[in-house]
Amino acid sequence: MMSSVKVECAVKTGSLIGEGPVWEESEQTLLFVDIAGQKIHRWSSTTNQIQSVETADMVGFAVPRQSGGYVAGVGRSIVAVDWSTQMMSSLVEVDEDKPNNRLNDGKVDPVGRLLAGTMGKEVRPAEVQRQQGSLFSVTSDLIVTKHLNQVDISNGLDWSLDQKTFFYIDSLSRTVDAFDYDSHSGQIGNRRVVYRMEEGEGLPDGMTLDVDDRLWVACYNGGRVINIDPATGVRLQTVSLPVMKTTSCCFGGPDFSDLYVTSASLGLDQSEKRQQPLAGDTFRVTGLGVKGRPSNSFSG
Repeated sequence: MMSSVKVECAVKTGSLIGEGPVWEESEQTLLFVDIAGQKIHRWSSTTNQIQSVETADMVGFAVPRQSGGYVAGVGRSIVAVDWSTQMMSSLVEVDEDKPNNRLNDGKVDPVGRLLAGTMGKEVRPAEVQRQQGSLFSVTSDLIVTKHLNQVDISNGLDWSLDQKTFFYIDSLSRTVDAFDYDSHSGQIGNRRVVYRMEEGEGLPDGMTLDVDDRLWVACYNGGRVINIDPATGVRLQTVSLPVMKTTSCCFGGPDFSDLYVTSASLGLDQSEKRQQPLAGDTFRVTGLGVKGRPSNSFSG
C-alpha cells in the first residue's frame, strides 16, 4: 500500500451489515444500507449528520432514481422510496417461487437499467443454501429479465467505461467475473474469470470501478480492499482496513478521489468485537491517486 494512503472512520454507525454505498454528487451525501438492521442511511459530508429510513425487511441496496427519491431492494421487492415522506411502494417482485430468498447487491447501468441479484437467506453470515440466487435486470418500464440462476451470493457489479463489459461477483465462487455487455438490449454473455481470490483475501463482496477501468473489490473476512487490473488479472494495490468484514465500496468526495468502504459487525464474537471496535462503520480512504465515476440513476 502506498505510504500516502490514509484510512479513517468517516461514518460511525456500527451497522450490522453496512453495504452498497453510493455517492450523491449534488448533495455531497453518501447513501448506504444496513441489511440486517433494515435501514437506509444518508450521511451528509458537509454536516456530518445521518438521516435514516426504516425498511420492513432486509434491504440489500438503495440507488438514486431519475424521477426523484430512490429505488431499493427490500426482501424480494424492488421498491420506490420517497425520502421526504419515508414511504415505500413496491414496483416489482422477484423470485416469487423462492420465499426464503432476498435481494442483495444492485446497481444501475450506464443507460438507467437496474441490475440486482438475490441469494438464499443466511444461516450465519456468508453461509447460505447454495445456488438459490439469480441475477435480474429491471428496465424503465419495469420489465424484469433473469440473466443468471444457480447463484450462491449475488454481489458486486459494475460496468467498463465503454459499456461493453459487465463485471460481476458471486461471492462463494471466490472470483471476479466479466461478461460481454450489450447496453442496448441489456444482454450478457461470454462469461470469464478476471481475478481469483488468493489465500487470506477472504470473499469478494461489493466493488466499484475507477476512471482507468480498474476494479476495487471489498474483501469480506479479508479486512481489505484490493485494486485489480481486469485486463491482466493482476492485483495492483491492497488497502488494509481496521475491520475484517469489509463489504462494499464506492468513490466519492468533491472530485471522486475518496474511496468509501462499508463494513459489517454481524457474526463477530465478543473477542473479535473488542479487537475491532470500528466494525460496522464506514471508512474513507484518501491518497489513492485515482478517481472514480458518478453513479447512475434508475430510469424507471
